[in-house]
Amino acid sequence: MTPYQAYVIDLDGTMYRGDEPLPFARAFVDKLAAKHIPYLFLTNNSSRTQEQIAAKLEHMGIRCRPENVLTTSIAAAIFINQQKPGARCYAIGEDGLFDALKKEGHRIAGDHCDVVVIGMDRDLTYEKLSRACLEVQNGALFLSTNGDVTIPTERGLEPGNGALTSVISVSTGKDPIFIGKPESLIMDQALKQLGTDKASTLLVGDNYDTDILAGIHAGMDTLMVFTGVTPYERYPSLPEKPTYYVNQLNEWLPHI
Repeated sequence: MTPYQAYVIDLDGTMYRGDEPLPFARAFVDKLAAKHIPYLFLTNNSSRTQEQIAAKLEHMGIRCRPENVLTTSIAAAIFINQQKPGARCYAIGEDGLFDALKKEGHRIAGDHCDVVVIGMDRDLTYEKLSRACLEVQNGALFLSTNGDVTIPTERGLEPGNGALTSVISVSTGKDPIFIGKPESLIMDQALKQLGTDKASTLLVGDNYDTDILAGIHAGMDTLMVFTGVTPYERYPSLPEKPTYYVNQLNEWLPHI
């Protein structure tokens, strides 16, 4: 097996579950660092900033700098900039989304918007959803940071951003452009940020429908770990298998 020159690594369900680090996550990243192999944490979670995610990982003993992180909020803000620089955005989300939009030079607005973008919002209200629906009906471009219908936490699987986005879709009859995994938009941005190509980069994740399909769709090799959303029992019925799979990350350490 030829060693990979870079790694794209999921967070929720791969590095941690909620606020609890998963077994061998630290050892996995430590070995990458020791071998001077570049890695990028790629998450569909839009709620935190790069700095907040890096601080969370460091608190768990997992090596991370802000530049080692790419979120769907950052990828969405970059995509909007490609469509309309300095766009007026109606945003539903948390710190990560608002921070990314502002850093890309977009304006947060309440009406007459160019774009409606929705990310995870634990303070979601009926009024926020109503305003988003009205703006979409008036012609605003409709984006969603990701389509995850659940997110793994220490309590179990909780509603994800895809479930929240569906309210706007059903109400307006319009489907959003999804930015996060398994879409190609965020994978292209991840490889650009790493500065590596598909053939030399391995994607590591726990969720078949987002992480693994993102790698498959991008033409990348994938490593599936059964510590999060997708259980091993589902493996035999998967339509396209990951390149490799392990029960826990320590099983991959000899291959780094």
